[in-house]
Amino acid sequence: MPATAPPAATAARRRQAQAKLAAVQQAIAQLRRETGHLTVTAIARRAGVSSTFLYENPQARSMVKDAVTATRDQRARHATDEHDRVEATWRERALNAEEGLVQAHNEIRAQRTRIGELMGQLRDKEMTASSGESNRTTASENATLKRRVRQLMQEHRELQERLEGCRTNLRFAESRISELEVQLVEHQLGGQVCR
Repeated sequence: MPATAPPAATAARRRQAQAKLAAVQQAIAQLRRETGHLTVTAIARRAGVSSTFLYENPQARSMVKDAVTATRDQRARHATDEHDRVEATWRERALNAEEGLVQAHNEIRAQRTRIGELMGQLRDKEMTASSGESNRTTASENATLKRRVRQLMQEHRELQERLEGCRTNLRFAESRISELEVQLVEHQLGGQVCR
C-alpha cells in the first residue's frame, strides 16, 4: 500500500480485506462440510474472491494453506483408515477361510474314516451274506442228500427183502427139487421092482 493513502481508504481496504477473509473462512467451512475436498480455486470461487487475493494476503494464504493441509491430512488419515479397515476385513476373511479350511480337512478326514468303517461293515455283511447263501446252499444240499440217503436206504431194504424172498424161494425150490428127486428115484426104483 502506498504510504500516501488516506486513513479512510486504508480503513476501507482493511474492512474489505476482513470481509473477504470472513468470506474465505466461511467458504472453507462450507466446502469442508459439503465435499471435504479443498483447493485454492474452489475456495476462491465459493468466497467470491480472486485467487490472487488468496496468494497475496498473508492471512488468507495461511488459512487456505492450513485448510488444504488439514484436508490432505484428513484424506490421508481417511485413506489409511479405509485401507486398514479393508485390510482388517481381508485379514478376517483370510482367518475365517483358514479356519474353514481346517474344519473342511477335519470333516474330510472324519468322512474318510466313516467311509472306511462302512466299507468294512459292508464287506462283513457281504461275507455274512455269502456265508448265509453258502449256509443256505449247504442246508439245501444237505436236505437233498438226506432225502437221497433215505431213498437209498428204502431201496436197500426192498432189495434185502427181495433177496431174502429169493433165498427163501431158492431154499424152497431146492427142498422141492430134492423131494422130487427122491420121488423120481423112488418111482424109478419102484418101476424096476415091479418088472
